[in-house]
Amino acid sequence: MSTLRFRRTALAVATAAVLPFALAACSSDSNKDSASGPAADSQSAAASSPAMNDSMGTDKPFGPACAGVPATGAGSFDGMAKDPVATAASHNPALSTLVAAVKQAGLVDTLNNAKGITVFAPTNDAFAKIPKADLDKVLADKAQLTKILTYHVVGEKLTPKQLENGSFDTLEKGKITTTGSGTSYQVNDTSTVVCGNVPTANATVYIVDTVLMPK
Repeated sequence: MSTLRFRRTALAVATAAVLPFALAACSSDSNKDSASGPAADSQSAAASSPAMNDSMGTDKPFGPACAGVPATGAGSFDGMAKDPVATAASHNPALSTLVAAVKQAGLVDTLNNAKGITVFAPTNDAFAKIPKADLDKVLADKAQLTKILTYHVVGEKLTPKQLENGSFDTLEKGKITTTGSGTSYQVNDTSTVVCGNVPTANATVYIVDTVLMPK
């Protein structure tokens, strides 16, 4: 009986000695699991959430018409960013009327050689809003055409934030006003930005749905 009692006592002592280490090991494993479990997954999701990505991607092009820009090639956003603005615009089929007008006015080199400008670029549909007889008359009058086209150009690169409530001098010596926020902006209260903040090698482009007319 004495020997059996001794063995039971020894086993109890050994168990008491090992148990704290086992509990500590379980606690450590639990902490490791929690570091890679739901809490960590939640933190990872928060880091890559759309809201955070949106806040980090405010310099990217935006607007419904941006969906029509090719994903690759010279007419894509990456392709346009490599060319000066008049050349970049020539790769976008939706701006073919504007490009023809720029060529007619002899402004290709002027725009391509300018530094740090913003161009409000009317789409083909914007020009189509002008009665054909009036448009043909403007295209035939180089002085008037130059006046209209340079009214669409501001001599500095404008960020979307600056457009929220802005007034800017144009190369035509007139002024344009801008209002809006987020991804919705108006120019002169008559023209809507349909694809904004498009980078080219020397300019930022805001594609608009209505031709701007100087006073």
